[in-house]
Amino acid sequence: MNLRERRPLLMALFLALGCGAPADDLSLITDTVAAQSQQAATPAESGVALSRRTAIVEAVRRLGPSVVSISVSSRQRVASRSPFDFWFVPRRSERIVQGYGTGFIIRRDGIVLTNNHVVANADTIVVTMPTGEELPAELVGRDPVSDIAVLRVPAKDLPTAPLGHSRDLMIGEWVVALGNPYGYLLGNTEPTVTAGVVSATGRNILPSGDQQGLYLDMIQTDAAINPGNSGGPLVNALGEVVGINSSIFTSSGGSIGLGFAIPIERGVRVAQEILRRGTVRRAWTGLEVAGADAMRDWKRQGGVLVIAVTPDGPAARIGIEPKSVLIEADGRPLRNYLDWEAVKLDLHVGDSVPVTFRDGGHTTQRVLVAQDLPTVTAERVKVLDALELVTVTKNIQAERGLQSNTGALILTISDEVSQATGLRAGDVLLRIGRVDIHTAREVSQVIEALRPGQRFRLVLERGGGILYTDLIFR
Repeated sequence: MNLRERRPLLMALFLALGCGAPADDLSLITDTVAAQSQQAATPAESGVALSRRTAIVEAVRRLGPSVVSISVSSRQRVASRSPFDFWFVPRRSERIVQGYGTGFIIRRDGIVLTNNHVVANADTIVVTMPTGEELPAELVGRDPVSDIAVLRVPAKDLPTAPLGHSRDLMIGEWVVALGNPYGYLLGNTEPTVTAGVVSATGRNILPSGDQQGLYLDMIQTDAAINPGNSGGPLVNALGEVVGINSSIFTSSGGSIGLGFAIPIERGVRVAQEILRRGTVRRAWTGLEVAGADAMRDWKRQGGVLVIAVTPDGPAARIGIEPKSVLIEADGRPLRNYLDWEAVKLDLHVGDSVPVTFRDGGHTTQRVLVAQDLPTVTAERVKVLDALELVTVTKNIQAERGLQSNTGALILTISDEVSQATGLRAGDVLLRIGRVDIHTAREVSQVIEALRPGQRFRLVLERGGGILYTDLIFR
């Protein structure tokens, strides 16, 4: 072995014995090893790096800057509890309740989309950007029925979320849920990412308890959705928002693989209407179908049974009658009343929807044109700047499912008058004192004739029942 061949061994021996090596020899060894290592690893490392940058990584990179955290504060009245409450009227106090959720930016001028249940009853709303910047948020409007709310923050040129479509989702395709689980418990404001697949589409969730929203035609996913994720985006592999994370089925409070998202098309349409009008105009079809008690009969009937049709309403104009069976609407088969409610939920005033129905042995196809609710087009009467009333008609009776075909329906009522009288929006005034009420204007006339301190009995309909209450006019 010559000196050139022995040199690497000698250098290794010097290093092993801790004797060190001359600087020029040491640098030579370092440079040689580094060059060989880089030359050998570059192809493999390049392949690994490329394999790590998956569609999910790219989707999160694209969406992450537009996902925000939402914190809300609200006041709740609580009754004091003590042994003396049995003898004395309990004193009431207020407590501040904190809530958290998620949203995403849909317009560069600060428009944020989220769930209604995230911001309902909020006194203050703060939006936190992924950078940690906190911005006060204004509630532009909310729609409890679709569980959608729109916020505005004072900022410009914000990153926006690319919006996609949910109608072409495929069962089994990858989706990503972004959100802010458990508020700030995790220590920062960056959104949490969970991945899964589309488990099902068109899911209808039966209403339960005091649930305000109608969760119909939902996207089901096994991507983990936990408390605080509500209002965040459900994203496809292209980095496009296809749904708004809304609810989960769980017995533990955490995700068990049953998460549901509102289709993005519904969220966008509701948001557009809120931004344009401040509220959502509900469409009216002029028919009523059999409810949950008839769900087991849909296989036998092959559709949804119509139990009532309003004369001169949209349904009556195309020939639908009581006992007709709705088979299909807007290209969707109707299996039970929830399928029909899902179609109605996405209908807006003026929309045309193809409907197939069976009457006797004949099957008919027609186009139903949705109209404004009768309560929207009815003449409104203001009473004492505290009540807004409309006269009950057959159409309003059908719209609200009222027992009474006459009287004055309360559309809005001030909190002060509601607390003082016990009246609520949705009550129908039938009699004041000795006067039967047939129109909203009669309520105004009777109230104007009352004297301060005068006692009178009020008869009203609420929830299908008749109530009586004695009041003093002040």
